[in-house]
Amino acid sequence: MIRMPDSRAAAHPRYEALLAEWCELLRRCRKEDAQAPDPALYGQELLERWAEPQRRYHTLDHLVAVLGRCAELTTYAHDPDAVALAAWFHDAVYRPDRTENEERSAALAERALAEAGVDGWRTAEVARLVRLTIDHDPADGDADGEVLCDADLAVLAGDPAAYAGYAAAVREEYGFVPDPEFRAGRSTVLRHLLGLPRLFRTDYGFDHWETVARRNMATELELLEA
Repeated sequence: MIRMPDSRAAAHPRYEALLAEWCELLRRCRKEDAQAPDPALYGQELLERWAEPQRRYHTLDHLVAVLGRCAELTTYAHDPDAVALAAWFHDAVYRPDRTENEERSAALAERALAEAGVDGWRTAEVARLVRLTIDHDPADGDADGEVLCDADLAVLAGDPAAYAGYAAAVREEYGFVPDPEFRAGRSTVLRHLLGLPRLFRTDYGFDHWETVARRNMATELELLEA
């Protein structure tokens, strides 16, 4: 996994703080006898991935937001460190012209965390959590899945200006897709989410974000189908 970083990620104002946060997390999750490379090398590669030029929404700012929401919901998690690792990896592979990003991100987590000295059981759990972000529909009682999916979807509950910015960034990522195809695809995604019995599975997420998120998505869907 290890490659030399360039300057794109390092230009982000939270770069040093994120790298330090990653290193602390990985050190906590390593096996005591692990003989593995410097955690910073893995963190640098992840941060460079999140800063790739094709990204407009799935950027370092999105990573910061999801990590923050995971921390906000930490009391609901069974294994908060596994959730945090999954947040780091959940969009680590992202190409808007491909459909297997979550699977490739999960596979990256499996390879990298094993190499970095993380226990097999936790590595498998991180990969499982990453794959849940395909449809954001964790099973009842899957506490860690509920936290990660709620953190990832929390952007849907922004104020009107923030939601509009999010929707515009998503459209920009898919700038290569003609409007009719984009509208159809985006509408399908929104209908799937609106069709879930509840978007947010933690009590906090449901109480604070559910109503606003549904209103935002319904408005966007109405505009797309106008």
